[in-house]
Formats: sequence, structure tokens, C-alpha cells
Amino acid sequence: MTRTRFESDPERTRRSEARDESTAEASCPECDGQVTHDEASGETTCDACGLVVETDEIDRGPEWRDFGGDDREKKSRVGAPMTELMHDKGLSTNIGWQNKDAYGSPLSQRQRTRMERLRTWNERFRTKDAQERNLKQAFGEIDRMASALNLAESVSETAGVLYRRAVEDELLPGRSIEGMATAALYASVRQHGAPRRVTEFADVSRVSQRRIERAYRYLKAELGLAIEPEDPAQYVPQFASALDLSDEAERRATELLAVAKRANRHSGKSPSGLAAAAVYAAATLTNESLTQAAVSDVADVSRVTIRDRYQELLDVYADHDG
Repeated sequence: MTRTRFESDPERTRRSEARDESTAEASCPECDGQVTHDEASGETTCDACGLVVETDEIDRGPEWRDFGGDDREKKSRVGAPMTELMHDKGLSTNIGWQNKDAYGSPLSQRQRTRMERLRTWNERFRTKDAQERNLKQAFGEIDRMASALNLAESVSETAGVLYRRAVEDELLPGRSIEGMATAALYASVRQHGAPRRVTEFADVSRVSQRRIERAYRYLKAELGLAIEPEDPAQYVPQFASALDLSDEAERRATELLAVAKRANRHSGKSPSGLAAAAVYAAATLTNESLTQAAVSDVADVSRVTIRDRYQELLDVYADHDG
């Protein structure tokens, strides 16, 4: 492993002065004239004849400039950034899997065996107790499910924070790691306002939907999470795009839901079911060809629910127009 060392301004100044002294003592190989080093271009040239003695010198200092104040502390960095999706937040050492040395040459059989043994011991020392092993397994599940659902990295990071809080508050005894990890990811999605149904998490999780919902309610209550109820209108763009509806139909669906919300007809009903019914009703009002079966497949909602909510939305919309 190699470690890059970023030099401070005094160190860089001393390095530059030392190089100037060495170049002052050196002379041009053609005319024995004095040579000068240019920091900006990385070239060493002769003052007399203009011969370029050295080019492309490596600048081992930082690539950023310091303008005083707190700039140095903000810009200085060494190593990978910290992450909540690792049990040690990414601060421990990781031995790579490539069996090559620093020059890219393959290792001998004896060296490969030794590196395998070092990797094994390194993994054992990275997880010292049961709590760290718990976090490592849970974060692996969160990362896997987030990748399958194509969620943003910020959502995964928030899920890691929630799960770590649950472990620190000792909320996991008697509950499965997979269930609580899925509940943390679902809670994170709700906090970020992303329109995702719990059925989508059940499809990629290793536990049933019932256990996910139970773990989510428990996690939300114990951690005191302030999560707003889902807005059915958040699902409309997703469903409209999947069903290839026009912009007019999408606007009409949003209008239908807004009217139902003002009439307080959305309370106690599934947000995805209301959104699916609004999309179907909007397609009917705009004379677009759309079947209940197609909406049911996209929204993962039964046709009975779509028919019931469809009629309710049209009744409320008619009263509003009247």
C-alpha cells in the first residue's frame, strides 16, 4: 500500500528552495550556462541558450491553493471519504484482492499465500465484536437492496444512520437483521420523499411484507421519526411515464387528487391506490386508451381497488365542478 502525503505551504517552500539551490549549482550540459526551474510548467531551462534540461517534473504538492482562513482544513484530504454504510465508517485498512506488487508484477505462490492469510486476519480484526458484525451484515443488505431499487446514495446513507441508531439503542434483540435493515431503508425513502411502495421492498428483501411493515412501525415509534404521510400525487409521474400517458392526462390526474385532498377523501386510503385510480380516471377523461389491467400491473394495485377509488374520485370531482 502506498500513502500520498500532501505537503503544507512551509514544506513546499522549503522543497522549492532546496530545488533552486540544486539547480543553481547545476549547469547547462551544452553551454555550461546557469539553469532555472519554472514551478508553473515543471521545466528546467538554460538562461543562456534556452535548452530545456528537464520536463514534466512531478509536483508532489496538493492540486488546490490556500487563500488563508479555514481553506486548508476544508480542502485537505487523505484517503477515501467517510461513509455510514460501513461498520467502521470506512476508517479501517482494506487489503486489496489483486495479487500484484507495487510495480504491477504478479506475486509468487509463497507471497500469494501470505497475502491470503493477511486478508483473512485483516477481516477478522475489522469486526471485533458482535455489534460490528451485525452492522456489517445489515449494511451489506442495505447496499444490495438500494442497488436493486436504484436508490440514490443519500438514501442509503440515511438508512445506515437509522440502523446504527437502532443498534446503539438496543432495538434489535428478538428481531431479524434483514427485517430491520429493510425497515431502515424504507424509512429513509419516506424521509427523502421518494415515491416507493412497500411491495417493492418486499420484492428485493429476504423477509415478507408483513414483517417489513411491523419492523417499520416499531423503528419509527422507538426512534421518534417525523415522517409525513405519503402524498398520492408523488406516484402520478411514475405511473404516467410507465403507462406512456400524455402530459394533459398527467395534469388531470394531479388535479383529481388535489380536489380529493381538499375534500379530505384521501384519508385512510392507500396512496398508490388513489394515484392509480386518478391515472385511470384522467385517461378516461382525456379519451386515451387505457385498461384497468394495465394500471393494475404498473401500480401493483388490484382492479377492485382501482374501480372503487375511480368512482369516488369522479364523484368528488363532479361535486367540485358543480
